[in-house]
Amino acid sequence: MEYALSTRLLVEQRLTSHILDQILATGIRQIEIFAARQHLDYYDSNHVRDVAQWFSDHGVTLHSLHAPLFTDFDWGRSGGLPVSVAYLEKRLRIDSMDEIKRAMDVAERLPFRYLVLHLGLPEDEYDPRRFDAAFTSLEHLKVFGKERGTELLLENTPCDLGTAERLIQFIQYTRLDLKICFDAGHAHMSGGVHSAFEIVKPYLASIEIHDNHRQEDEHLLPFEGEIDWAQTFRDVRSWWAAGGKECTFPILLEPHLQGSEAPSLSRVHQAIVRLDSLEERNTDR
Repeated sequence: MEYALSTRLLVEQRLTSHILDQILATGIRQIEIFAARQHLDYYDSNHVRDVAQWFSDHGVTLHSLHAPLFTDFDWGRSGGLPVSVAYLEKRLRIDSMDEIKRAMDVAERLPFRYLVLHLGLPEDEYDPRRFDAAFTSLEHLKVFGKERGTELLLENTPCDLGTAERLIQFIQYTRLDLKICFDAGHAHMSGGVHSAFEIVKPYLASIEIHDNHRQEDEHLLPFEGEIDWAQTFRDVRSWWAAGGKECTFPILLEPHLQGSEAPSLSRVHQAIVRLDSLEERNTDR
């Protein structure tokens, strides 16, 4: 099984060739960039150019770009707008779409396959009007992304609007041709990984993994929380086998670790070794 890594791991640091070199040194050759402006300043054409040059020079694939969550450099603490395609207020929805489009423009220099985004904000409760608002936003963003060679994926989140069940309900309600990025950590917080995976399988296009203890979105590495990774990987393998296919996309690790970067990347490598050992046991059965 192939693995990819999200740069959310080091999202508090400006994304540089030094960081990317360290990721590459772990053996990972597919990457997701987390579009937070303190990390990848997608407003800064020089920064985008430098990052794009590294990918070109090293022949590394940008698997996906995670849509911005805030418009500022400090997770909204300096007054930046929380980004959401499901705002009921049209002005806020348009501002959010504009921010997402600025991030998607990265594709003009640095192509990526998927843009991963959330349906709403963590505090959002289910409201059919939010479905209508999100439909308007995503219909527009789908066209914008297609012109840049990228596809939108909805990621399941712990909020009431973004659970696996709600995402399927939204896709069926709007009839938008959308697929899902399954987030195992978020599923663990809202009903369980196994049940959520069963729900999203018909729409699945990418898988993100991180761990937690159910109560908070901790974004720990696998085996540092309470998810049953052996069962999770059996589910994934069974799904691929039932479709008569092998692994068609990498398993994306999305931890957010504190501390210096070298120990963090070392721990990522250790987690991958343990995940590979699960794969070997499953294959031997």
